[in-house]
Amino acid sequence: MSAGVGGSLNGFVPFTASNAWNEDISSAAVAPQSTNIVNFIGPTVHLHPDFGAGLYNGSNIGIPYVVVDGSQAFVDINFNAYGSESDPGPMPVPATGPIEGDPNPGNGDRHVLVLDNNNCFLYELFGASPGIGGAWNAGSAAIWDLTTDEQRPYTWTSADAAGLPIFPGLVRYDEVAAGAIHHALRFTLPQSRAAFIPPASHWAANSTNALAAPMGMRMRLKSSYDISGFPPRVQVILTAMKKYGIIMADNGSAMYISGAPDDRWDNNELHTLSQVPTSAFEVLLMQPLYTASNVPQGSAPTINSFTATAAAGGATTLNWSVSGATYLIISPEIGAVRGNSITVQPAQSTTYTLYATNQFGRTTATVTVP
Repeated sequence: MSAGVGGSLNGFVPFTASNAWNEDISSAAVAPQSTNIVNFIGPTVHLHPDFGAGLYNGSNIGIPYVVVDGSQAFVDINFNAYGSESDPGPMPVPATGPIEGDPNPGNGDRHVLVLDNNNCFLYELFGASPGIGGAWNAGSAAIWDLTTDEQRPYTWTSADAAGLPIFPGLVRYDEVAAGAIHHALRFTLPQSRAAFIPPASHWAANSTNALAAPMGMRMRLKSSYDISGFPPRVQVILTAMKKYGIIMADNGSAMYISGAPDDRWDNNELHTLSQVPTSAFEVLLMQPLYTASNVPQGSAPTINSFTATAAAGGATTLNWSVSGATYLIISPEIGAVRGNSITVQPAQSTTYTLYATNQFGRTTATVTVP
């Protein structure tokens, strides 16, 4: 992945080929209630590209991201809303990291997305703003291992209302220019109910109507819908909607498709997407569907040991043995880790906390060095 704001992924696709974001659903079963759900959304509602070039009302159009390399310093994240459901820092967020809505982000979602091309982790913040001493403030945050198929704890949020990662669902210029999108796209609807479909993990219900979408609901552009009259780059986006679909990720404007801002977009070309009505889509079979009555229950990870051992040159090796975890974080100073050990050399006595997380919750353990 090329470092920089809006850096090209150069063909890299986040997560594994079998991940839900990357799944070919062109022949997947349609939900029995598909027509009713489409009519509830509004069959005459049309797609809207929520991204583009330049500014709209003084703000960039879309959700920006930045790719950093191994030289990027890790900083603390201070939470002011959903800290108990967030992944702790540190995270490699640059002081000048782009915020959704820049240069005038106001009181919007203020997402910040950071990809680390050295360690292959994705860091996402919601309600983000620069803090004191290089730290960042955030309402919530999540760390995603781009080499695996991470599932956040059931009922936990992420930087998105559905508990999903945001970045993998964005329309990006680099992939459209290359001629193909290899993943599903993120979209929003104004009404959602208290339910989710994995890999979504969280709901933010504002409707009790049974036809309101659960978070994680996937729709597919019908194979019969003729896209031959659209501009070539728009055909790339529409082809992805036929092969990978679109995934409901947040409450928002109806059928708004998320993408990254880029001055190379042709806004007039993008807005031909608004010719596509909701009636051109079908809702895919929603299984499994989780509500408050059937959210899966299970055991959080087990931390068998977390110890510190003196190493050469005054350094210390942190060692751990964990079972049942899908990802690990060590705070402060270290961040997301793989494997079972890491060497540290703190300037003063430091208590490290190991966070082990899976789909059922989180377990912690601490060790003090020296």
